[in-house]
Amino acid sequence: MMIDVPTRLKELGWQLPPVVPPVAVYVPAVQTGDLLVVSGQLPMREGQLLATGPVPSVVSPDQAAEAAGQCAVNALAAVGAHLDGDWSRLVQVVRLGVFVLSDTGYGGQPTVANGASQLLGDLFGDAGRHARVAVGVNALPLNACVEVEMMVQIKS
Repeated sequence: MMIDVPTRLKELGWQLPPVVPPVAVYVPAVQTGDLLVVSGQLPMREGQLLATGPVPSVVSPDQAAEAAGQCAVNALAAVGAHLDGDWSRLVQVVRLGVFVLSDTGYGGQPTVANGASQLLGDLFGDAGRHARVAVGVNALPLNACVEVEMMVQIKS
């Protein structure tokens, strides 16, 4: 894939940050074969969570979707670091797992997850289309409103 990811993200209104340090005992990404599995990413920007609390009572679905986009950007930072910035090695975004801190009875997790999915599609085109799960949960680390994990196929 021949794309300047940082520049394209900037065109889309995002900035590729440094890898967000883990909040516990794990690594940002692990490669097995041609798959790179990226640990769950919180919506951190410049060291701060974009939004905390459940959707929709505290965080609006639109805010949560933006936060999911930030999670995806943070996951891309981990991918870029693993690839030493050689984005030509990225073949396909394979899967996203999106976990939304949800009020009881809230069923809008797919709409929140679209904040990450749309960004990846806009960024990578067909290579950004992926399988996905969007799940409502009753707690997330640091009370984040959303967490996103990612799996990508890469060339060795």
